Amino acid sequence: MHIIKKISLLLLILLYAAAGINHFWHPSFYINIIPPYLPHPIAINILAGMAEFIAAILLIFAKTRNYGLYLIIFLLIVFIPTHIYMIELAYKPNSSIPLWLAWVRLIPVQFLLILWAYWHLPLKKTVAS
Repeated sequence: MHIIKKISLLLLILLYAAAGINHFWHPSFYINIIPPYLPHPIAINILAGMAEFIAAILLIFAKTRNYGLYLIIFLLIVFIPTHIYMIELAYKPNSSIPLWLAWVRLIPVQFLLILWAYWHLPLKKTVAS
């Protein structure tokens, strides 16, 4: 199981590094799915991209890995309103977002990504009384 967890961690690092970079490479995609009730969508996109990239960097080092994992879990929870807004957008006529994809992205994918990061957190050992 040790090798599987190492490969999983490497994939997690690559995923969040790529996701963070993508916020700067394709900013319009992210800016367009930020709910309109949130102010400063460009700044939100920049902060989200930086946070995802920083999380990936934190995952590399054993001493900072937990911070990176908690940051990822926090971000995935904070991003939930964006995924709900994507569903709203998908219901609009002429939407470029497929409705099924918006729902899949919110429910199973978001949950699985949180579980994936959580799986890498160390287990706390308890002493039986």
